[in-house]
Amino acid sequence: MNASFRPLARQNALAGFAFACLVAVGCQSPATDVSNTAVSPANIEKGKILAGRHCQSCHQLPDPSLLDAETWETGALPAMGPLLGIFSNKNQPYSYRGDPQMKGPGYLAGNPQVTPGEWQLIVDYYSATAPGQLPPQDRRESIPSDLSLFKVRKPDLRYRNTHSSFVKIRKRGEAPVVVSDARTLKTYFLNRALEPVDSLTTDGPLVNIAFSSERKAIVCNVGMIDPNDGAQGSALQINDNAGAWKADDANLLTGLHRPVQVSPADLNNDGLTDYLVCEFGYMQGGLSWMENLGKDQYRKHSLSLLPGALKAYTLDDDQDGNTDIIALFAQGEEGIYLYANKGSGEFESKELLRFPPMNGSSYFELADFNGDGLQDILYTAGDNADYSTVLKPYHGVYIYLNRGENRFEQAFFYPIHGCYKAMARDFDNDGDLDLAAIAYYADFASQPEEGFVYLENRGDLHFNPHSSTELEIGRWITMDVGDINMDGRPDIILGNFVQPSKFANPAVNWADAPPVLILENVGE
Repeated sequence: MNASFRPLARQNALAGFAFACLVAVGCQSPATDVSNTAVSPANIEKGKILAGRHCQSCHQLPDPSLLDAETWETGALPAMGPLLGIFSNKNQPYSYRGDPQMKGPGYLAGNPQVTPGEWQLIVDYYSATAPGQLPPQDRRESIPSDLSLFKVRKPDLRYRNTHSSFVKIRKRGEAPVVVSDARTLKTYFLNRALEPVDSLTTDGPLVNIAFSSERKAIVCNVGMIDPNDGAQGSALQINDNAGAWKADDANLLTGLHRPVQVSPADLNNDGLTDYLVCEFGYMQGGLSWMENLGKDQYRKHSLSLLPGALKAYTLDDDQDGNTDIIALFAQGEEGIYLYANKGSGEFESKELLRFPPMNGSSYFELADFNGDGLQDILYTAGDNADYSTVLKPYHGVYIYLNRGENRFEQAFFYPIHGCYKAMARDFDNDGDLDLAAIAYYADFASQPEEGFVYLENRGDLHFNPHSSTELEIGRWITMDVGDINMDGRPDIILGNFVQPSKFANPAVNWADAPPVLILENVGE
């Protein structure tokens, strides 16, 4: 996302530079031309040693090849400097977005960790060994505009400059389509004819809603959308009373650091509904569960203090009767982690996948792609709003197959600049899982078709891409899948969040597009 809307974007200052080697299927090797050939081999080696010493204290060692030299020099390294106590280089000041009073890992260094001379060696190492520019995508075929499986429908809900922060297709109810807008602070409920029939106003932007029944839901209020370390986020219950949705008078949970998901689950087997909370935060955040003590009292149990908790699933992974957790973290130490429930709410963590933070992790799902009964991982990389806003060939859709005992192996990659979400469903009803993907940071000027791509599964993880020029009118940041018209076929809803982009096509005015588009499935 852009700087003004990042409930799902990576905001840690570490995220702009902390990443390691690229292992993406289908990506070309990085270019080998360099920016600063005047640096001596001896100084390059010294800089490399210093980078290894100081740049992996809380994340993977950044590899120079994944950013061009100019972006290192003007974006990533100036973001890293203040964390090591360096606030300028060659008379150029470095800015710091966090709370200047905060010290410790991930914050300002209390005392400089490197001398100015050592810092210059680190800068020289990256500028001398990084490519002059990143390679292009390794896509063997263009994305045709031949999306015949879906018919594009526009709802009656219309207003300009939409900021759709959440969309949902419910399984039940007379108003199955839900759209939350971060600018108006309204959540709209649409019937099956796509007519708005109700709305709910909240005191902050909603970014997730968990429906516990047809008439009850827990909504996640991110608090302040802009990057901050405040604790204005909350969760509250809403209820449908005779066709009108209303919020409870009191918040269920308060004091949350930019929460992006709140999920009900019984995590200690006491019969009471607890809540799993993803606090994306800024420099503070984490994954925690709120133990229900009864009488509207909750005790917080931290599973991780890392910021960037983005999405989590609750499931019984090891079939022991306890509810486990699988969660994606999307800044600093990007990765997917299993939290195995050992009973009575005690958890043991295990790293399943670790990603370069430059990936810009944006979403994941669990699905069985090869029919072996094991849950594989569908993952997208594409957040591109921090300190390295250049088109990256490793952004796109990934599939990791589960080889047993939660060992995952990358088996598929499809490049899409700025990919923000992908969902796996059998859209064409042929017995295998297809993919629908959106890109908020697509190359709109040169490849606007990247904004939405339908990947048709042809077997053995071979996918044919499809798109439509009708979908190029908006900038899609969120998406959901469900059967709106009850015909047994999965439809798609896309949410339009209007913000400027350095990758935009100036001929397209996203502000005039509707808040959502519906892709009605017209297949057999």
